Amino acid sequence: MANHKGLIAHVDLRSHENNLAHRTREIDRERLIVRRGQPFAITLQCSDSLTPNHHLEVVLRLGRRDELVITVQEQREARDKWWFDQQRAQDEIVLTLHSPPDAVVGHYRLAVVAKSPVGHVVDKADKMGFHLLFNPWCKDDVVYLPDERLLQEYVMNEDGVIYMGASDSIRSIPWNYGQFEDYVMDVCFDVLDNSKDALKNPKADTENRSDPVYVSRMITAMVNSNGDQGVLTGRWEEPYSGGVAPYRWTGSVPILQQWSRDGAKAVKYGQCWVFAGVACTVLRCLGIPTRTITNFSSAHDVDGNLSIDILLNDKLETVGKKDSSWNFHVWVESWMRRDDLPKGNDGWQVLDPTPQELSEGEFCCGPCPVAAIKEGDLAMKYDAPFVFAEVNADIIYWMVGPDGQRKKINVDQSGVGKSISTKSVNGDFRQDVTLHYKYPEGSTKEREVYEKAGRPVADSTDGNAEPGQLQLSIRHAKAVFGTDFDVIVEVHNGGSKDAIAQLTILAMAVTYNSFTRGECQRQATSVTVPGHKTHKEVLRLRYDDYVKCVSEHHLIRVRAFAVVPGQDKPVMTVANIPLNMPELLVQVPGKAVVQEMATAHISFANPLPVPLRGGVFTVEGSGLLSATEVHVKGDIAPGQKVSVMLSFSPRRVGVRKLMVDFDSDRLKDVKGVATVVVRKRHFISGVY
Repeated sequence: MANHKGLIAHVDLRSHENNLAHRTREIDRERLIVRRGQPFAITLQCSDSLTPNHHLEVVLRLGRRDELVITVQEQREARDKWWFDQQRAQDEIVLTLHSPPDAVVGHYRLAVVAKSPVGHVVDKADKMGFHLLFNPWCKDDVVYLPDERLLQEYVMNEDGVIYMGASDSIRSIPWNYGQFEDYVMDVCFDVLDNSKDALKNPKADTENRSDPVYVSRMITAMVNSNGDQGVLTGRWEEPYSGGVAPYRWTGSVPILQQWSRDGAKAVKYGQCWVFAGVACTVLRCLGIPTRTITNFSSAHDVDGNLSIDILLNDKLETVGKKDSSWNFHVWVESWMRRDDLPKGNDGWQVLDPTPQELSEGEFCCGPCPVAAIKEGDLAMKYDAPFVFAEVNADIIYWMVGPDGQRKKINVDQSGVGKSISTKSVNGDFRQDVTLHYKYPEGSTKEREVYEKAGRPVADSTDGNAEPGQLQLSIRHAKAVFGTDFDVIVEVHNGGSKDAIAQLTILAMAVTYNSFTRGECQRQATSVTVPGHKTHKEVLRLRYDDYVKCVSEHHLIRVRAFAVVPGQDKPVMTVANIPLNMPELLVQVPGKAVVQEMATAHISFANPLPVPLRGGVFTVEGSGLLSATEVHVKGDIAPGQKVSVMLSFSPRRVGVRKLMVDFDSDRLKDVKGVATVVVRKRHFISGVY
């Protein structure tokens, strides 16, 4: 807004009504924030000296050093140009500005210039500005998404759910994206401004910010700090000294705020779901429809051969640290049209900000069309071979002898890319999107795509079955962290004769991305299985044994391995067993009213047979309160219930989520969430 004495006395940016029309009021009500391809109006208060013979121009400047200067004329030119029209009424002029649907996004500085009939500048109103975002509501914007329900979820929703665990034991954690929290938008543009491309060639970078392909790729590079001034440093094993353990984060906002506050210094620490959560926040804030995706049994194919080679020694221990299969991996999908690719590649695009492999020299990944992955079109930009392997690779197990010779013992063609999940638009429950990425496992079409992608179809030994051979399977009851539980290995003899086998069962603690933390239990025995019968071998896993080596991801991997005398190949199977965690009880009784005090009641009982020390609750919620820690005094005895109350004043109306995390010395990553409906304040006869 500008106010001075001259021909143009005052300029009103009409932020309240423009922001409402552009669906940006949640970001800010005072500053002007608009979306491209959609007109917005500003009002000029003028003196009588400004006559219809005077000529008005609008000048827009973008970039730290005015890398882009646009002179806006009062006539419609080409579709890709800015223009304005004006209406005069008494001492006011309403200027309606029209941005092209492919305008550069960013922070514009705005000046209104009055010129005499002969073209001399006679007055200027400046020191004004606005932010321009992508517009998924605009049909001509390449991020256009023609479904209001999807837009409300993938652009406007500040709360979400991220899926974790294992494909047969899926759990979820709440995540506060908070893309409309105070000044988060400013931080998002700062993230782009600190990219390598922006620092190296700011003019080219500014011009490229009209393209969501370019912008989203920059975001995947900048959310991690590998090789640049990115937001998060990754770490996949304890200790997490000097920072925050990844499992303690419950939302993106504290991470972005800390990065900004510390002068673009990387925040410690993140893992895949944290990287994805932050990327989702930034992309939604900029106006690109985005959702988090969890791929269970996700392959990390280092050498690009579309197979995951797992090398085992004679003790069933993994040797070598090359390829791996992660228990789960989280990335994001963003919606956009791909004018840079052949027809058929529009829609959801994979973007992965977790630093894994270099892409064109940078730790970034995508955007890669989901459609290209399903069809095996690996020439499509960007990083299609890597993403294809994450959901389609075969797992090949090799036994490595003392002399280094490898012997193939098992090929699993269906163990990778399972239960690919995202939050439903209809509520906080899971939507399976596996068939977006691949044809049904084992189908002819799926194998055709695999061959099209350049990999011959391997001979499958999945299921370990040939006629007359043994088959192994692993079953277990619900495993709860802090308790003892049984793992049952079933040995089925499909032949007619008795079979004798040496059965080895190994239980080990691993991280979710397959780093081995230690051996929990090993059991070796000789079993005799009658023809067409099943033998059950029970391995008892005790808390006292697995707690010594279990990771913060609370995951046990069990391998069963049977050697039958006279048979060339051993038989094996693998199961990942997530240890279920207790839940926090979070309640906000009564009615919540904006800017009036409400109280959260949080309770939790120690399920472990040992005391907990250093207990701390972390509470946050978009539109409710910033991340706040509540420390528990003293130890929490086994079975003891601890309750805390926290008062807060909701900042914004609407349906909100209050998210709570509990951590202590022996028990970490315990989550809870409560839905809070925040109502408007009512005015009655001049009082509240």
